[in-house]
Amino acid sequence: MKRVLKWTLGVLLLFSLVGGGLWLWRADLLAGLQGLKTKKEKPVPDLERYEVLESELKRWREDLVLQYRKASSSEQKAAVEHDARVILEMVLPEMMRCWRGTGYDFNGIAERPGKGKIACGYYVSTLIRDAGFKVNRYKLAQQPSANILHTFTKEENCQLRVGEKYDTYADWLEGMEPGIYLMGLDTHVGFVVLERSGDMKFLHSSGINKAGVVEEARDQAAAIKWSNWRMLGRFTADPKVIRTWLAGEDVRVVE
Repeated sequence: MKRVLKWTLGVLLLFSLVGGGLWLWRADLLAGLQGLKTKKEKPVPDLERYEVLESELKRWREDLVLQYRKASSSEQKAAVEHDARVILEMVLPEMMRCWRGTGYDFNGIAERPGKGKIACGYYVSTLIRDAGFKVNRYKLAQQPSANILHTFTKEENCQLRVGEKYDTYADWLEGMEPGIYLMGLDTHVGFVVLERSGDMKFLHSSGINKAGVVEEARDQAAAIKWSNWRMLGRFTADPKVIRTWLAGEDVRVVE
């Protein structure tokens, strides 16, 4: 763990010295994060890893904020926004995975992986807060899924499909731009991670058989499959979300 932490701190120092070119180290950074993974066979909540990732994301955000404030042109600002998106898309899914194995309860409000049970809305709102967004996680978690999505992205950036066959919907979904999305369903909410390989992952706190926090591939995502109402909201693919993260603005929860 100490070796990996030193490695990530080294990347941060290098980034702060060079600035604006984080994409050059994307593969190495991802490899370092992968080195912190727990075994896939029997996922257990990983609080230690979560706290390392949370701390490192905070450091990266602080460095990016300084660069964003110093940026004197639209091109320079766009470069920082790009790097911010790269960081979020690498670190946030790994933070999501640290919760796997945490139990589900309709009233669950756990603050940390494995420290109690957690409902779907609280899983989403807690991760967003811990990623550095200034949002009231209680208020956000208690909203219908559409309001959770609209809190971060405008209605025109949310795509609603109703009554569509799952395979048709999944084909369309996998054709979207890679990144992190919010998925709102009939009575559920979670994260969809669209990988550059074209694969999709659904990370959520599942109430089906009280499975708790799980990561599901396309053929496992029963909650999406059996939902009649599906709304997909851009998260990292929405420049407004990235700017909100960099600005440290208070997020107003849509009610």
